[in-house]
Amino acid sequence: MRKSNTHWGVIATATLTIAGALIAPQAEAKAKAKAAAEAYAAPSTNSRVDALEAQLQALQSEISSLRAAQNKPSTESAKVQELDEWAQSIKSKPAKSDSKDNMVFFRGGYSHSNDNRGGDLAVNAFPGGLNGDILVGAKSTDKDAWYFGAGFDWSLNDNLFGMMNGTEVLAELMFDYKELSGKTNSVLTGQSVTTNQLTLAASPKIKFMKGSAFRPWLIPAGFEISVISPPSGAVTVLNPGIMFGAGADYKIWKDLYVGADARYHYSADNIDGVDTDGVTAGGYIGIGF
Repeated sequence: MRKSNTHWGVIATATLTIAGALIAPQAEAKAKAKAAAEAYAAPSTNSRVDALEAQLQALQSEISSLRAAQNKPSTESAKVQELDEWAQSIKSKPAKSDSKDNMVFFRGGYSHSNDNRGGDLAVNAFPGGLNGDILVGAKSTDKDAWYFGAGFDWSLNDNLFGMMNGTEVLAELMFDYKELSGKTNSVLTGQSVTTNQLTLAASPKIKFMKGSAFRPWLIPAGFEISVISPPSGAVTVLNPGIMFGAGADYKIWKDLYVGADARYHYSADNIDGVDTDGVTAGGYIGIGF
């Protein structure tokens, strides 16, 4: 009976040993698999820090890119800045007048000669007769005349060549016709003769207060040439001289002007006994263009 119990004890011990041998590897494998899964699912603290640092670096790089793009002017902003600079340059320039710079004018008025007209082929009387000679040198009865003419101003510069702002320099070309009030008789035909004179002039004109409705001006000196009729005793008709003048005009409406002027005409010598020196004074109407 004791022998049978011993046998059953040996059998039980062997059974437990075999079962333990079979179960131990499976438990160990499960433990290893669980540890590997946990290691895969939960990274270490160092790995998390590295990942966070990488994300921060990427964010800093993106912020730097955005700042660079913001500081760099776009095409639209460059155009806006260019337009703004152009507007500022326009504002800094002096305001321009809407008046035209050039002018055509028509003038007329009164003329007075320094001396009676004489020395030409027209005299008032022949005291003592001709005696075979043409009498010249007798004086006409009047120094006064009336005149009319026209001309134009051509603008050359609006600041006196950089010396004075608002002071315009123009070139004036002008002609006028003068006719003496008194009549004389021709020594050749005895008929009444109209004593007259045509003057052509080219002058620099300095005009002040550009942009204003009222603008005074002056002619420091201009060249002119006079054509007389009747001719002188030597049958000469041309006499060169110099003209000085001053005046002013006023803009009354759009490009329409009215003005007044006075001019002195001087020649260094008479034209074979005929004196053409004198003064003209009158008014004019101008049209800007």
